[in-house]
Amino acid sequence: MNRIESKFRDLKKKHKKAFIAFITAGYPSLSATKQLVKALSVSGADIIELGVPFSDPMADGPVIQEASQEALKKTINLGLIMKMVAGLRKENIKVPLCLMTYYNPVFCYGDNKFIKQTVHSGVDGVIIPDLPIDEAGNFIKSANRSGLDVINFISPTTPDKRAKTIARASKGFIYYVSLTGVTGARQRLSGGLKNNIKLIKRFTSKPVCVGFGVSNNKQVKYVGSFADGVIVGSAIVRKIKDNLGKKDMVNKVAAFTRSLSNV
Repeated sequence: MNRIESKFRDLKKKHKKAFIAFITAGYPSLSATKQLVKALSVSGADIIELGVPFSDPMADGPVIQEASQEALKKTINLGLIMKMVAGLRKENIKVPLCLMTYYNPVFCYGDNKFIKQTVHSGVDGVIIPDLPIDEAGNFIKSANRSGLDVINFISPTTPDKRAKTIARASKGFIYYVSLTGVTGARQRLSGGLKNNIKLIKRFTSKPVCVGFGVSNNKQVKYVGSFADGVIVGSAIVRKIKDNLGKKDMVNKVAAFTRSLSNV
């Protein structure tokens, strides 16, 4: 049992839902990311997703795209991110950590090397939006053998048969995309979201967490009433951007995260 599974078991015993925070690794700097992980881990984030900067982030909205581009300008890459994670683990930071990356950096790194290095550094799970389940078999098998959770997406347009296949293959949790399109804060969430989660939970006992578009207290509370976890990304990255250059940036982002997670 790795940290993700352990976290969900602990939350279930306490009748709580997971609050999952996303930040872009290397934005505004790798040292700032390290400070943010530490702060978020004690400010309500049950799991933290670290976005790996990529030049063509097709699933990401403008806020995360901009953060990714800024990190790339500072030559942030997988190796540096893994080194940072290893440093956090040496400092006894125990919060479950996931990498959210596109497949191209993984392919360039080499699947087996990537899996081995991520596990060795202390990463618990990986999310790869552009690696379809049909082509992920060997990667998932290797990851499972190494204890790395591969977290897969189900969207509103995923057919039932395919959703069942994705659910069977997923470990850690299932990432439900609340809407069609890219990440980013939304004023309103899909009207059919609650029913869609209920349908998925009929054929899997694995945690189902909702992301894309969730950005405020009301939405977090609503999603938490029927899903096993809530994922917030763009709103947190936006808070980082709004406080760039300020000495209390980390504290302000942590306070914002706490305000969302404690609804």
